[in-house]
Amino acid sequence: MRFRDPLGCSRQVPWLEAAQDVPFEESPAVRPFPVRHGRRVAPGWWWSTTGRLVAYGSGVMRTQLMLLDREPTVVALACRPVELLWREESKAVGHAPQLMARFQDGSGLLLDCARRSGPSARLAARARVAAAAAEAAGWSYRLAGPPDPVLAANVRWPAGYRHPRYAAGPWMPALPEAFGSPRPAVDAVCELGDPIAVWPAVFHALRSGVLRVRLDEPLHERVVVSVARQEAEAR
Repeated sequence: MRFRDPLGCSRQVPWLEAAQDVPFEESPAVRPFPVRHGRRVAPGWWWSTTGRLVAYGSGVMRTQLMLLDREPTVVALACRPVELLWREESKAVGHAPQLMARFQDGSGLLLDCARRSGPSARLAARARVAAAAAEAAGWSYRLAGPPDPVLAANVRWPAGYRHPRYAAGPWMPALPEAFGSPRPAVDAVCELGDPIAVWPAVFHALRSGVLRVRLDEPLHERVVVSVARQEAEAR
């Protein structure tokens, strides 16, 4: 495999060795993200709740970053930090999975983004190799299609309030009691104080997992919100 160290120097080492020893989350992308004329979303940066800015190359990569960033077991994220290299007959082949995530247990995830119509034949073939390489290293691999539009919208809105500054003030400590029983969000917000001040704290609590809401139904002011521990106890 090939990666770039934090100084930007290209390194090539055996995959199984690197998967155990190299902190890929600290590496820049192995290839730059091109800017294509006419695209609605250009390369940019995602502020991750792990405390880092993560570069992404497209809108689909940003969406998958957003979804991974809310998984509690993910401690680090990176876009395209690894290129897997192998030979098919006499031809050298390389594939750089679009995303990488590091989990709390030290293992990792490699992820590629597929179109809504499904992966191309080329991506499907390379995905099989990437999945085998990940399994050999004790990692996992995911070929992810576009998420359900309602799910994506419901995750995207609270993600805009993921920064810790929205936890400041008196509202966060009051939320577990205000939502002690599942209730419409707007009822608790109006009860707590000025909605302009309280809503950001509610969205931050939804994003950070303090509060829970169904993600398969459109988010609106009267959506029923509960404290996360109530759902855990119910299960």
